[in-house]
Amino acid sequence: MYDIVIVGAGPAGATLARLLGKKYKILVVDRRQLLDMNIKSGFEKCCGGLVAPDAQQMLAKFGLGIPQEILVGPQLFTVRTIDIQNNIEQYYQRHYINVDREKFDKWLVSLIPSEVVIASEAVFKGYEMINDHIKVQYIQQGKEQTVCTKFLVGADGAFSTVRRKISSGAPKPKTYISIQEYYKMENSSPYFSSIFDEDITDFYSWTIPKDDLLVLGTAVMPKDKPYEKFMELKNKLISRGFEFGPCVKRNGAYLLRPEKLDQIYLGKAKVALIGEAAGWISPSSAEGLSYSFRSAYALANAMQQCPDNVIDEYYRNTNKLRINIKLKHLKSPFMYNPFLRKMAMKSGLMSMDVLDRDM
Repeated sequence: MYDIVIVGAGPAGATLARLLGKKYKILVVDRRQLLDMNIKSGFEKCCGGLVAPDAQQMLAKFGLGIPQEILVGPQLFTVRTIDIQNNIEQYYQRHYINVDREKFDKWLVSLIPSEVVIASEAVFKGYEMINDHIKVQYIQQGKEQTVCTKFLVGADGAFSTVRRKISSGAPKPKTYISIQEYYKMENSSPYFSSIFDEDITDFYSWTIPKDDLLVLGTAVMPKDKPYEKFMELKNKLISRGFEFGPCVKRNGAYLLRPEKLDQIYLGKAKVALIGEAAGWISPSSAEGLSYSFRSAYALANAMQQCPDNVIDEYYRNTNKLRINIKLKHLKSPFMYNPFLRKMAMKSGLMSMDVLDRDM
């Protein structure tokens, strides 16, 4: 019998296991190969792999520093903002830590105490409530495994199996499909590009340099022929002077965007959700790492402070996170309303000039 079974060993699940691993008997289940830094997983998260300032702050609060081997070049200090509809470009100073996302996740898993059991390359199948405990089923190496636990945590991302089972009838965040392609490049770009074009998506698109690769991505509504929209975006950027070398990799995933606070669902009874599984993600930028860390920390405190009423305590512990989501909603019109975005960018407020690198 486990005290806690955590489904998903991404930043949220790994952080919860790290915080509670010496105090509770814990099992972590994840479909990826996460225990060997030198072996590539068969499942790669569709993520830009940028650690934004809010996530950097949480790492600082945890007393963690990202190891050198997790970083990829270049480190980014500038956002190139491109409004295709209004034909405006501006540059804004903002520091992102550029990482290899799979190595970043493996590093977080390596911090989990040795007392925690990690079922790597294991596919979670479902669970069943039985009196005072929960029976959890997963498949590992072709064999079905069944374990019992007192508490279950879903940290399994936007397409959370745990959430789908417990949140019947609850409001769901707006769902996108994010698509990324990686292109071999001879010359590295020094910018993270944030691209706005309502003909492509009502959210945003991006380019991110990764060593000798350039990542192009967008988040598109599933009904809008996502890959056709992706190729339309690529062609528009080519017409604006972007160059893309041979495509060496592509990936995709679901992406949530909470439009109302009631779309963030924390769980019920003995089942809790953290990270994007709960809907914790920025509605303005889709940044999720800081919310993964903060929601895991809030749940860890709730389980220690109020073990008989975890969900209610978890809700109280995330009051500031809900305020943060509200503030992101207030910011969103200046990013996604074409007229307001045009006025904000034309004003030049907080933008900066970029000097000629060949001077």
